[in-house]
Amino acid sequence: MNEFKNDIQSKTNDVIDSGLGFVFSFVFFFVIFFIGVVFSIVGQ
Repeated sequence: MNEFKNDIQSKTNDVIDSGLGFVFSFVFFFVIFFIGVVFSIVGQ
């Protein structure tokens, strides 16, 4: 028996964790893009 299977640190679903990671990274890059667009508009 795998010893890591006996002592699980997180019992949450991996699909939910990966989905949240994708959403947070998408929001992060969208915010950076939005800040760049704002600076581009203000600079004109």
